[in-house]
Amino acid sequence: MNQSPNNSTAPSNSANTESSAELVAANKAAAATFFEEIWNMKSESAIDRLVAENAAGNDPKFGVGRESFKVQWRKWHAGFSDLHFHVEEIIAEGERVVTRWRLTGTHDGEFLGHQATGRKVDVDGVSIDTIRDGIVVSGFDAWDALGFRQQLGFIPED
Repeated sequence: MNQSPNNSTAPSNSANTESSAELVAANKAAAATFFEEIWNMKSESAIDRLVAENAAGNDPKFGVGRESFKVQWRKWHAGFSDLHFHVEEIIAEGERVVTRWRLTGTHDGEFLGHQATGRKVDVDGVSIDTIRDGIVVSGFDAWDALGFRQQLGFIPED
């Protein structure tokens, strides 16, 4: 049976577009939930739900996997009891999600080998995550680590 281009029996792309839009919306929501529950609400149990067991990132200090993430997460919260990530913007395409954020907090506990300074930090950053089925499987973070250390007085502001 011959079909002309205008009378095709091929499925339309509207279903694919809709499922793609649904995936993007779900992944944006997962990224927002990651920052809100794990970092802002300090929910360690959320790490088990939202971070893959073997998740990998670009920061070797965070190590590989969920358990390594938890170790670093505990250090951050011990050093900054009021640590907060304000999500400025989330952009997604498929499984790739970019979150632009601002980190604020008060250094009121030991962190990076330094006792509490009482200083406040306010730095910008971006996370580029791969999210599958609502779980972060890999991530890349770029943030103002120099400004962070300068604000804490760990290194001079030159």
